[in-house]
Amino acid sequence: MSEDIHFYEPAKGHRLPHDPFKAIIAPRPIGWISSVDLKGRVNLAPYSFFNAFSSVPPIIGFSSEGWKDSVTNIEATKEFVFNLATMPLAEAMNATGAPHPHGVDEMREAGLDPAPSQIVRAPRVAKSPAALECRLLDIIELKDLDGQKLGRYLILGQVVGVHIDRAYLVDGLFDTAAARPIARCGYRADYAEVASLFEMNRLQR
Repeated sequence: MSEDIHFYEPAKGHRLPHDPFKAIIAPRPIGWISSVDLKGRVNLAPYSFFNAFSSVPPIIGFSSEGWKDSVTNIEATKEFVFNLATMPLAEAMNATGAPHPHGVDEMREAGLDPAPSQIVRAPRVAKSPAALECRLLDIIELKDLDGQKLGRYLILGQVVGVHIDRAYLVDGLFDTAAARPIARCGYRADYAEVASLFEMNRLQR
C-alpha cells in the first residue's frame, strides 16, 4: 500500500479525528421532506441522505437514521413532498432540523409559509423554487453484510406532481444555478451552494 494513501476498513476504525465518509460522499442533495400525520399535523425535516433513483417514472428516496416522525407520517399516509432547499432558505431549512415533539409544525416554527399541494395532503414550502409531490413506493430497513437490521430506513417515493416557480424557468429549462440549491458536504456544519454550472457532453457509443 502506497504511503500516499490512507486506507482503512470501516469496521476497524478510520484512525482520523473525524469519520471522513460523509465528506467523501459529497455534495449530497438535501431531502427537505414535508409530510402530515393522520390528524393533518405538518412535519418538515431535512435529510442529507437523499437522491433521485429513476427518471421514468421519476423516483426519489431518502434515508432516515432511526424511525422518525417523517417515516411515521409517510407510512401512515403513503405520501410526502420534497422541497428544494436553497441558499435563501438555508437558515429556515436548518431550523426545521431541530428536535421537536411529535405534532409540532416545524414549517411554522421556522417561519415558513405553507402552500397547498395538488395531489397529496402534505403542504409544500411556498418559497421553495421547486417541489415534488410523491406517493410512497416502499420503506426498506437497511441491513449490513451479516444481515443485521440497522434501524435505518430507506423511503422510496414516486413523483406524481411537480411544482416549479416560473421565475426559474428560462427557455423552458429549470435554471439550477439561479435557484441556488444547497447540499451537505460532510462533517457537522459543511454545506455547498450550487451557483454556477459547466457543460460537458456525454460521450456516445
